[in-house]
Amino acid sequence: MSHYQLADDLFGDDVKQEPTRAGFGRGLKAAGEANEAVVALCADLTESTQMHLFRDAFPKRFIEIGIAEQNLVTVASGLARAGKIPFTSSYAAFSPGRNWEQIRTTAALNNQPVKIVGSHAGVSVGPDGATHQMLEDIALMRVLPNMIVVAPGDSIEAEKATKAIAENGKPTYLRLAREKTPIFSVDESPFEIGQAYVLREGDDISLLGTGTMSYQLLVAANILAEQGINAEVVHVPTIKPLDEETILTSVRKTGRVLSAEEAQIKGGFGGAIAELLSEKLPTPLRRVGMLDRFGESGAPNELLDYFGLTGAKIAETAKEFTDNTSKYHQEY
Repeated sequence: MSHYQLADDLFGDDVKQEPTRAGFGRGLKAAGEANEAVVALCADLTESTQMHLFRDAFPKRFIEIGIAEQNLVTVASGLARAGKIPFTSSYAAFSPGRNWEQIRTTAALNNQPVKIVGSHAGVSVGPDGATHQMLEDIALMRVLPNMIVVAPGDSIEAEKATKAIAENGKPTYLRLAREKTPIFSVDESPFEIGQAYVLREGDDISLLGTGTMSYQLLVAANILAEQGINAEVVHVPTIKPLDEETILTSVRKTGRVLSAEEAQIKGGFGGAIAELLSEKLPTPLRRVGMLDRFGESGAPNELLDYFGLTGAKIAETAKEFTDNTSKYHQEY
């Protein structure tokens, strides 16, 4: 059995929910309490990104940059060069969406420990529509040399991840959601940068998820079990560097893979899984995510369902894939 401790009553209507950005806010305040070198910069979205908790606790270590995202990360890189540990926050559509070149040149190229926090990522941003539904950020950030990319699964893990990246000494991207999402972990659940975790064991198919999609995979696995399919769920909060050992161990057992992300599958998490499998363990793979298109306006849950990103819809995709795809065996 998996040793990852999950929350109770995950599949009921009263499952506890909270935005991952709330966990970030708590984690940043805690990181600031633990280390005076931690500073915070925001692009006029302090309450929305939950950076106000740090601002109120440490007003002299907070800088409101204003609506100037390129300046946001450039100033942060200078602070990092001066020995600080700067966290920057904005909507992911703006950072890294608007300031990728400055992130590349001032933070990644110089290997400065700037923490880029992209909030309100994915289609679950909802009615703000395609302009604000950042779907390309995983691809943009994981291609940068030196950059660490983390997508927490829930608010508890987001708090742990924030504390961890404050200490990792590397440029890091933290991807957060706007809406409340189910909390599937507990305080005792492990988190370490670069580690993936088996949430549920199985031998028919590996369901690999990142960010809040990992909860949807737990729902999908529960549905699939009722249909006689024993799915293994692997939560991959660190997209770069990938925990290749945990992923490949699961895939060797199941022989089939489905990846899920609330982002573009081309170049994103699904792209990273495809690269890994093609080079080290060629295996049938179905990627679930945004299929080379932009989002739309709508209610968050309505959009997740429309784009096939709910547990029920993923279960349908996994069932069709499993029924029609033979397992890979290493002797092939």
